[in-house]
Amino acid sequence: MVSLLDNIIRPSAVILQLSVVLGVIFVLLKVVQFYSQRKKIFKAVEAFPGPPKHWLYGHNHLVGDKLLDLSVSWGEKYPYAFPRWFGPVLPTIVIHHPEYAKTILNRRDPKSKITYAFLVPWIGQGLLVLDGPKWHQHRKLLTPAFHYDVLKSYMPLMSNSVKVMLDKWEKTIMQSKSVELFQDVSLMALDSIMKCAFSYHSNCQTQSNSDSYIRAVFDLSYLITKRIQTLSYKDAFYNLTRSAQEFQEACKQAHAHTDKVIKERKMMLSSEKELEKIQKKRHLDFLDILLCSKDENGVGLSDEDLRAEVDTFMFE
Repeated sequence: MVSLLDNIIRPSAVILQLSVVLGVIFVLLKVVQFYSQRKKIFKAVEAFPGPPKHWLYGHNHLVGDKLLDLSVSWGEKYPYAFPRWFGPVLPTIVIHHPEYAKTILNRRDPKSKITYAFLVPWIGQGLLVLDGPKWHQHRKLLTPAFHYDVLKSYMPLMSNSVKVMLDKWEKTIMQSKSVELFQDVSLMALDSIMKCAFSYHSNCQTQSNSDSYIRAVFDLSYLITKRIQTLSYKDAFYNLTRSAQEFQEACKQAHAHTDKVIKERKMMLSSEKELEKIQKKRHLDFLDILLCSKDENGVGLSDEDLRAEVDTFMFE
C-alpha cells in the first residue's frame, strides 16, 4: 500500500517541482525582457531632457487635474520637446516647436500601434489608425466630405448648437451661478458633431443624461483616458477589471447606435430619387457622403469601414 502511494506521490512531486522551476524561469525572462526594453527606450529618448519621473508611474502620478498647467510649465522649461512617461517603459515625445513638428509631419513612418491600441475596440480601423494602401483608399473616399462647400453647409448647424449653449449660460448667469465651461463646451461640440456626422439631434446640451449614446461616448472617452493614466496596458490584466467591463458595455451601446443609423440611412439612400429628395430637404451629412463615395472601380466602404469612420469622426 505504501509502495503504491509512493509511486503516485513521487511523479506528482516531480511535476510540481518542474512547474515551479519553469515558473521561476518564465518570471526571470520577463524581468530581463522588461529591463532590456527599458534600457533600449531610455537610450532612444535620452537626447530629450524632461521633467523628473517616478521609476514606476512615470508622470502619471503628477498630472491629475493640473495637466494643462504642468504641460505649459514643462513647455516653457523644455522649449523644443520633452518626454512624457506613461509608466516605466512607455514614453511619448511631446513636440511643441514648429521646426520639430515639421520634421515629424513630413515623414511617412508607419503609425505606432500602441498609441491607438486602446481606441481600436471603439473606433475600429478608421483613418486615424490606418496606414499604407488602405489609408490612401479611405482618405480618397473621405476627401469629398471635407470640401469647402460641404463644410460651409454645416455652419447653421454649429451656429444653432452655440446658441443653445449661450442661452443656457444666460440663464445660469441670471441665477448668479458659476459656469462650468469645459463640460458645456464639450456638450456643444458633441451636439455639433452629431448633427454634422449623421443628422442626429439629441438635445444633449439640455438633457445630457437622457440619451444612451451620449452617455456611451462620454464613458468611452473617460475610460480610455483613465486607462492611459494608469498602468493597465496589458489586455490580459485590464480585461479582469471593472473598468474593462464598463468599456465593453459602452462599446456595445455606441456600436449598436451607429449600426442602426447606417442601416436606416442605406435604406433611405437606396434609390437616386430618394437621394435627390434628401438633397432638397437638407444638406448631405458626413454619413451620406461616405455612403455615396465610390472608388475608380465603383467600390465603396463596407459596413464595418463605415462604422469605423463614423466612430473615428465622433472621437476626434
